[in-house]
Amino acid sequence: MKLISPTDALFLVGESREHPMHVGGLQLFEPPADAGPDFVAEMYRAIAGFGDFQPTFRKHPATFFGGITNIGWTLDDEVDVDYHLRRSALPRPGRVRELLELTSRIHGSLLDRHRPLWEAYFVEGLSDGRFAIYTKIHHSLIDGVSAQRLMIRTLSADSDDREIRVPWTLAPRKRSTPRSGAATSLVRSVAGTAATVAGLGPTTLGLARAALLEQQLTLPFGAPKTMFNVPIGGARRCAAQSWPLERIRTVKSATGVTVNDVVLAMCAGALRAYLEEQHALPETPLVAMVPVSLRDEHEQDAGGNMVGTILCNLATDTADPLRRLEIISTSMRDNKRVFNELPRTQALALSGFLIAGLGLSLVPGFVASAPPPFNIVISNVPGAREPMYWNGARLDGNYPMSIALDGQALNITLTNNADNLDFGLVGCRRSVPHLQRLLTHLEDSLTDLEKAAAG
Repeated sequence: MKLISPTDALFLVGESREHPMHVGGLQLFEPPADAGPDFVAEMYRAIAGFGDFQPTFRKHPATFFGGITNIGWTLDDEVDVDYHLRRSALPRPGRVRELLELTSRIHGSLLDRHRPLWEAYFVEGLSDGRFAIYTKIHHSLIDGVSAQRLMIRTLSADSDDREIRVPWTLAPRKRSTPRSGAATSLVRSVAGTAATVAGLGPTTLGLARAALLEQQLTLPFGAPKTMFNVPIGGARRCAAQSWPLERIRTVKSATGVTVNDVVLAMCAGALRAYLEEQHALPETPLVAMVPVSLRDEHEQDAGGNMVGTILCNLATDTADPLRRLEIISTSMRDNKRVFNELPRTQALALSGFLIAGLGLSLVPGFVASAPPPFNIVISNVPGAREPMYWNGARLDGNYPMSIALDGQALNITLTNNADNLDFGLVGCRRSVPHLQRLLTHLEDSLTDLEKAAAG
């Protein structure tokens, strides 16, 4: 038996019917030109035959003394693949709308704690001949970024590669340096910080003044209360759509900001329009929690974990799209500057402080009585930079589906997929009505940015 780490245990303890704690992904595939009428059925039979399950796909919480759980993992020797891998067909007319309705129902249901904590759905019946795979796996087993990387490893950049790979058989990648490398780097970082504590006093005071007095750092619990920041139910609604990356890059080049700034402005314009439509737009701007890399340019390929969380002013109180983009870019730049001037251990500690409010949402009554730490999570997950194929079938769409929580009824996650950005939206079905309207508003918001940047 292996003990469950405190971090992983939080995702298990915090789970309830209202808060499923799994991450999901919806992949949409176009069969190859030479595919026969039984291509999809043959694919399903082939992947159902893979029985060599890696430990991540064999474990679930063990139960002790008749009811004590969430302490250690147990690994099943036999995995019932017919339970975990499910074949589904869409009702007519087999549109993407029906696919997303199915995804919404599945994404809102809990995983069985008595079995390995994952499920995969092989979905056929789309009217255009495509097929889909929806996979969900508990966050205590793997995070969204790692799940994305694992999925990409099943694919190939070669359309003629007909080897079929599935996530549950792929062993962890061997590191190019020994595992101790990352640990050594962390130890050195901690040791370096400890060795210079005496010299950090003036620096820390200067940063505190810049962050608080000069308002360079956006702090939690300053966001307005919105319709997204309420206790939620267990049912989910999912929406998904792709946008050409070139459209975002054109706005970036014309305005001198980053791609992520444009994405945030695109989301901000959509949220503003949606809230106006619902007669629920607050007078003060929404604040987004945005995970970002805190690495310098020369450290992009270094090991270890250097992801921070920044709170960004979305400027939803501003009608002018270019002005909104400018405020967002300034907010991101100023917040990043504070992080970049901190030693690494302090930067990570500050990130933990900024998102600590999510943990407080588990306290009964907290969400209803306290201001939200932020209004929404908008996350950009690295994806494939070139067209990818699975047994010759082209990956048309790759839509991440994340977690909604009490006080955070809407989540927006996106990833790059070759020449596209693929958006996955997850919302509480009760608290976020007509979620699919946000897709229209995202398109309108990007169009407004394009027109303003060109003018």
